[in-house]
Amino acid sequence: MALELAESHVVKIEEFFKGEDYPVPHGFTEDDVNVKAPRLFQDPFYLHYLYIMTLQGLTGYGLSVSTSIREDVRKYYIECNTETMMLFEKTLDAMLKKGIYNRPPVLSSPGSNDFVKQQGFLTGWLGERRPLTAMEISDITFNMNKMNLHVALKVGFSQVAKSDKFRKYSNRGAKISNKQIKEFQNIFHEEKLNFPMSLESYVTDSTEAPFSDKLMMYQIQLSTQIAIAFYGTALSVNSRRDLGAKYVMFTEELAKFAEDGANLMIENGWLEQPPLATDRRHLSRGKRFNFEE
Repeated sequence: MALELAESHVVKIEEFFKGEDYPVPHGFTEDDVNVKAPRLFQDPFYLHYLYIMTLQGLTGYGLSVSTSIREDVRKYYIECNTETMMLFEKTLDAMLKKGIYNRPPVLSSPGSNDFVKQQGFLTGWLGERRPLTAMEISDITFNMNKMNLHVALKVGFSQVAKSDKFRKYSNRGAKISNKQIKEFQNIFHEEKLNFPMSLESYVTDSTEAPFSDKLMMYQIQLSTQIAIAFYGTALSVNSRRDLGAKYVMFTEELAKFAEDGANLMIENGWLEQPPLATDRRHLSRGKRFNFEE
């Protein structure tokens, strides 16, 4: 179902580009996939992958609806959102039936409503910290789930990478993700809360690449950019200063990692340039903008 949806989206997006006389992005071809390669991940991993990607898709499509003006584009994103909800439902149901879904912490009912009466609610640097709020627990749980997926992807990709630079980049990314997971786990340990389990055991021992380095590099770059966005969302609803500081630190670390990844993609000719606004400054001087200038 996920494959069929993706294929239909590619066709529709191509129609939008062609309708506006824009070049269709090159993207990826059959040369980027080796369907004869041994499996790199076990079945449970694919369900976890679909679970995280559908959650991220729902967020992305929702933003796309809110920033689209043209009626046909709006309808397209609304349709994408509906389809992704259906895929999410099927994926989560399968995970629950298979017993592989990591349930988040369950909170006791407070019994009554209350209001914050002291500024100590916001502290967290020194002394006794207040318990985490339900929203903070939810964000940390999701970000741990997401980072566990990132680690497994990077471990698997590092096993099959052809380029030494890409292999080193994947290993570096896995270390960053593991470090951030550990920070989240320490917070939950302090609160006596359960946390999601690692997915690394779902990586097989295969060393034959099912994907090109270009495709794997794009997957890592996409995952990193999305992680930064979700850290920003978590930061916006966080009330404890120590957690806010961690999200800022994690975001800065991932931003540097993403920049290095973009440089690696440029070096290998893998980064397609998106459409740019017309550069009036260069045109007014009688020439067109060129990055090599």
